Amino acid sequence: MSTNIVEMVHEDGLPGHESELEPKPEWQPRYPGSGRLEGKVAIVTGGDSGIGRAVAALFAREGADVAIVYLTEGDDAAETKRIIEAEGRRALAIPADVGSRKMAERIVADVVGAFGRLDILVNNAGEQHPDKDIGDITEQQLQRTFQTNIFGMFYMVQAALPHLGEGAAIINTTSVTMYEGSSELLDYSATKGAITAFTRSLSENLVEKGIRVNAVAPGPIWTPLNPCGGASPEKLAHFGESTPMGRPGQPNEVAPSFLFLACEDSSYMSGQVLHPNGGTIVNG
Repeated sequence: MSTNIVEMVHEDGLPGHESELEPKPEWQPRYPGSGRLEGKVAIVTGGDSGIGRAVAALFAREGADVAIVYLTEGDDAAETKRIIEAEGRRALAIPADVGSRKMAERIVADVVGAFGRLDILVNNAGEQHPDKDIGDITEQQLQRTFQTNIFGMFYMVQAALPHLGEGAAIINTTSVTMYEGSSELLDYSATKGAITAFTRSLSENLVEKGIRVNAVAPGPIWTPLNPCGGASPEKLAHFGESTPMGRPGQPNEVAPSFLFLACEDSSYMSGQVLHPNGGTIVNG
C-alpha cells in the first residue's frame, strides 16, 4: 500500500473538515476534571474532529497527554492540538493513514519517543460512503473502507501492544449500524460488525495480560463524517430523528463512554460495548 496519505482520500471528498461544518459539533467537556487519567498517555486515531476531538479534549482534562492521528485535515488537527494544550497537557498531531501497517508502526514509535510510554489506544478512525445499490460499491471503495475501519485497528494494536502493560486499555469505535444494519451503508456496517467481533476476541486474547479491550457503539452523532459525504441529502435532512430522543447526539455526549472505559472506573469490564445512541434498544 502507498504511504502517501494524500492518495488515501476517497473520491467523494471524505474525510471532511469540522472547521467548515455548520452548526459546529459540541466537543467541549461538560464538567471539571478529576484526575482519572493523570500521568497516562493516549493515542486517539481520527482525533482531529468529531468524536475523536471530544475524546481527546476530555482525556486531556482528566490528565492525559494525547496524540491525535489524522489523515489530511491539518486545520482541524491544529485546533484539537490547541485544545489539548489549553488543558495543560502535552499534545502530538500526527498525519498518517492507519490503513498502512508502516504508518501505524511510525505513529506508535513517534508517540513513545515523545512521551515515553503508552497506556490507552482509542481506535476511532473510520470512513463511510453511502450506496443504495450493492452493485454501486466499487472494489476500491470496499477495500478502502475495510482497510481503514478494521485493518487499521489490527495494525494499530499490533504496533502498540509491545508498549502496553498491565492496566492499559484499548477502546474501539463500532456503531449502532452493527446492531440495526443500514440499507445505504453495507460495507461500513460490515466493518462495524467485524470491529465488535474483534473487540470481543481481542479481549479474550489480552485479558490475562491485564489489558482491557472494550468498544463504544455511537448512534447518529453530528460530526463531519455524515454531512461531508457519509449520508445522502435525504437522510441528512432527517439525521437522528429516528432515535427515541428524536435528535442526533453531540460528540461530547459520546466522549464520557470512552473515558469510563479508559480509566479505573471500568476495571471489571472487558469485551463489552457501550451504546450512546439516543435511546435505541439493541441486543448486546
